[in-house]
Amino acid sequence: MINKCLFAVALLSLALAVGCAKGGNGEGSGITVAVSGIPVVYPNQPPVTYTATVKPATTSQTVTWSLSGGACTGTPNPCGSINSSTGVYTPPSSVPNPATVTITATSTADNTATGNDLITIQLVTPVVTPTTVNVGENLVQQFTAVAVPDDAPQTFTWSCTPTGSCGNLTSNPNNSDIAVYTAPASTASVVVSATSTLPPSEATVGQSKVAVVASRLPSGIYSFQFSGYDNSNNSIATAGSFIIASNGTITSGVEDVQNASGPHQYPISSVSFAPISNNNNLGTLTLALTGAPTSQYTAVLTSAGIIRMIESDGAGKGAGTMQKLSGNSAFNSSAQTFAFGFTGVDSNADRIGYVGLLPMTPNSNGTGGTITGGLLDSNDNGSTTSVCGVPPCSVTGSYMLNANGSWTMALTAGAKTLTFDFYVSTGTAQTKTGPNSLTLYAISIDPPATNPAVSGSMVYQVPMTSGYNNAAFDGPSVSALTGANANVSLTVGNTDGTSSGTGGTGGFIGNFDQNNDGTIISLEPTSTPNSQFTYTYVASSGNIGRYIFQMLGNPNASPVVPAIPIVLYASGSNRGFLLDQSSSAVLTGAMYPQPVKESGSYAPSEMAGIYAAATISNSSPSITPVVQNLLLTSPGNTVYNVAGTQNPSNQTLTGTYTMTFLGTGINTLTAGAPATSVIYAIDFDSTNSVITDFMMIGTTGGTPSSVIFAQQ
Repeated sequence: MINKCLFAVALLSLALAVGCAKGGNGEGSGITVAVSGIPVVYPNQPPVTYTATVKPATTSQTVTWSLSGGACTGTPNPCGSINSSTGVYTPPSSVPNPATVTITATSTADNTATGNDLITIQLVTPVVTPTTVNVGENLVQQFTAVAVPDDAPQTFTWSCTPTGSCGNLTSNPNNSDIAVYTAPASTASVVVSATSTLPPSEATVGQSKVAVVASRLPSGIYSFQFSGYDNSNNSIATAGSFIIASNGTITSGVEDVQNASGPHQYPISSVSFAPISNNNNLGTLTLALTGAPTSQYTAVLTSAGIIRMIESDGAGKGAGTMQKLSGNSAFNSSAQTFAFGFTGVDSNADRIGYVGLLPMTPNSNGTGGTITGGLLDSNDNGSTTSVCGVPPCSVTGSYMLNANGSWTMALTAGAKTLTFDFYVSTGTAQTKTGPNSLTLYAISIDPPATNPAVSGSMVYQVPMTSGYNNAAFDGPSVSALTGANANVSLTVGNTDGTSSGTGGTGGFIGNFDQNNDGTIISLEPTSTPNSQFTYTYVASSGNIGRYIFQMLGNPNASPVVPAIPIVLYASGSNRGFLLDQSSSAVLTGAMYPQPVKESGSYAPSEMAGIYAAATISNSSPSITPVVQNLLLTSPGNTVYNVAGTQNPSNQTLTGTYTMTFLGTGINTLTAGAPATSVIYAIDFDSTNSVITDFMMIGTTGGTPSSVIFAQQ
């Protein structure tokens, strides 16, 4: 959690790869001095040694050390003390005001040549994750704690209040940074706390707010989507919604299914969730349909109750998501534009992808509306013109609310009419981009012989005052793409855009990791840090949010591997849906902004916590999706551990992880399902200094080429 300077990287990893110099340099007679050391210390911390490097190397390396700062006067010095000859710094017994201190090294060869490092003195603060969580009655939830700064002792005592209705909380006897909580048999609101073992004058308390709930599927409106393959390797997709009443019964529900026999819609008769081994974050989800076989899924839950699931009933394999609608839906409350990304198969079972924009205007009573000024790009097995002509195609249409809670829309694109059902998932219409943007789950309801069978998401496009010019892609982002061709799958990942004003061109730099059916390609300029891969992007169709990115390829190869043109429809700044415009692999996916951390760089301790992880795309029937219930811990001494389970097969996972200041890392599983994956951070809770979301792809030869999304 030590944060000092920032740049980002990613999964299609096109990312920024620059260094962060610690401290400042002074010059005198050509001599420079650079200071390095830890940037954050705590009161009464054992002495810390800072070092200085003097250049040129032939110059004497001897320096004298001193302290300065707004509070650094008096006896004893409120800023602590430093040995003038060794650079050994002794922190003070309390936090000064201001809490920043400058450590300076002055060359003895030239006293005008100085270097300095700005450090911060702060109380030790435990951070408990999950920070908020719903725990089912009698179920078990694990908690982790880390102490900031990272050099503080990672030892804690745990407590739970109020004691009368808390349940049971037990610290791990081998690692006090882990605690196991068993909820009581009735609903309650409790607080789980971790207190540093340092004296109170040097530390504060970290807390998690816990709501003990009767069910991990509480009453409310739920929407879901799923895609994969049946046992004959035919593509299948579903989407739907249901309402759980306060007594736990289903008051209404419907599921759309698109499979080899065409589109079908079935009433949902019941939904249940059964925890596995009393685990609060792992269970079996069962959906019973009227007129169709019951579907069963192994599911992992985030702390907020978002479900990631894989099929476990033996009828096929695939992955999906289910969410509870939070608050009142903001859909159709006013004119709204949605960016969308759909993937599926055409009438020949070849892979196809759609991306585009749909401006939707409600009618007077809010039961439907019209679509005008929309755009659509497609790639059908390498052809970008087979669906509606030369892209981007203009789209018009209409939509209406059905009695069963689904919505139906008819889109006219070129000479084709495309028909979809969609369901309101969650989120709100916002004035700024964010992970909680209003989202709709859509699925085609045309016969596959008539139109391609596709499904995917529609995400509210955040309005931009100046329109969507290149300034909307000025900063780091993480992208994930998947494709398939002759059972060969491709997964890739990130960009860091550099705006060139509001014109039609721009650029970005970065590197990427690729897993092509188990063959690993990694273009990361690690041997020469300043050797970066350069790509370009061009805005098109005015300022409405359509971009063409030149991505992937290898500009440093001989001969050069050309970049692939990727069209992006933006839903917000550095965010949107992606589709390649040339290959028969039909690369589809999404781009996510990677937060710029004003406080500094990413740190591995910021990943400590419980994550629900799952495959997010099944681009080939050869891929077996997985769900993982991950426990990441940071017990100190630069040790970062991974534990948890993976399904199918209920494998026990063990390993380690890393995270660099750029926001990328490595997950190395040594037991259960041995593999190495690259990690890309994609969301960050700045209030609690926690990485809440990340993506992974396997980087070990032979590992499945699929993207795994993890969320606390």
